Amino acid sequence: IQLAESGGGVVQAGASLRLTCAVSGLPADNFDIGWFRQVPGKARDFVAAIHWSVGNPYYTDAVKGRFTISKDNAKSTVYLQMDKLKPEDTALYFCAAAQMVTMNRAEYDYWGQGTQVTVSS
Repeated sequence: IQLAESGGGVVQAGASLRLTCAVSGLPADNFDIGWFRQVPGKARDFVAAIHWSVGNPYYTDAVKGRFTISKDNAKSTVYLQMDKLKPEDTALYFCAAAQMVTMNRAEYDYWGQGTQVTVSS
C-alpha cells in the first residue's frame, strides 16, 4: 500500500486549500483513509477519515464545518478540502490507511510522506 500527499502550500487566514492523497495497492475495500497533522514537537493528531468503500466521513471537532473529506475511487484519490483556514491549522499533513474505523493513529499502518500547510495571520 502506498500513499502520496500533495496540495500543501502557504496561504493567508480565511483561504482554502485542497489536499490530495493518491492511494495505491489497497488489497481490499475494507480500509479507512485518514488525514492527520503534526507540528514540530507535538503528537500527530487525527483530522478526518473516510471509509474507502462506503464513505461515512468523520472529523475531529476542531475542523468540523471547515474541512471536508471526500474520495474518488475511480481516481484512487482521497481529498481534504480545507476552508476558512486558521493559523492554528499550520502543520505537516499526512494521509494514512487503517483496516478499521478509527481516530487512533496507532491503528494506521500505512503512511504517506506528508505535505506542509502554512497559514499566515
